[in-house]
Amino acid sequence: MDFHTAKALLEWQVDMGADEAILDAPVNRYEIPEPSPRKAAAAAAAGRPAQAPRPAAAPPVRPIEPEVDPVAEARVAARGARSLEELEAALAAFPHCDLKRGARSLVFADGQPRARVMIVGEAPGREEDREGRPFVGRAGQLLDRMFDAIGLGRAAPDAEAGLYITNVLPWRPPQNRDPSPQEIDMLRPFVEKHIELVGPDLLVLMGNHACMALLKRSGISRMRGRWHEFRGVPAMPMFHPAYLLRNPGFKREAWQDLLAVKAKLLEGAKAP
Repeated sequence: MDFHTAKALLEWQVDMGADEAILDAPVNRYEIPEPSPRKAAAAAAAGRPAQAPRPAAAPPVRPIEPEVDPVAEARVAARGARSLEELEAALAAFPHCDLKRGARSLVFADGQPRARVMIVGEAPGREEDREGRPFVGRAGQLLDRMFDAIGLGRAAPDAEAGLYITNVLPWRPPQNRDPSPQEIDMLRPFVEKHIELVGPDLLVLMGNHACMALLKRSGISRMRGRWHEFRGVPAMPMFHPAYLLRNPGFKREAWQDLLAVKAKLLEGAKAP
């Protein structure tokens, strides 16, 4: 097998969520092996007792390490960031999230950092993990068309027409599974600091997990269509574009939410 074939097969395994090499059955490395029947029979024929196996050496005693609180350490790391560049570096150096072991990229953000509207999604998917940018797959293409319809886009050079996009989780969960509550709690301080550094006029929260991270509530069908607030910033929950791809009948509600965002911008983004 040549190098490139082996590399492609390994990458396929990682994409499928296999990020650890393990055996088919557990191994007890402290088990004392039984003497083989052949050696025991030979010892009995010679009139001497079978040699007892040597006891296994006791494992080395390791000092008890203090328990780490990953949420507290995330707060400290996020609090020390004074710019978006420093926040991205703090995320890259954060050692307590296992998702980064199986991900190719740290997916930090995309778009215009001075934009009035900041979108917070859930987590990167396969295409986002490959490119290192949020919302670039089919759901991202739909998101671009949705906001283009109200005159906003991530490629716009100015704050008025720009969009700034990030996710609650910067690393792709295996097999695109939902973020766990523990992962949301762990990475919430970084998202909160991200919003503080950008200072948007409006937030758009895409999907239940973004609402849970920032509003501590879920139930997107009940929450969408009404303005909420995150630390003084108006926030509009919306159906995630991936959900709209699976359920196109809800695009009407999404269009209503987009019109509400446009109206709020025209009002000057006053607090709800």
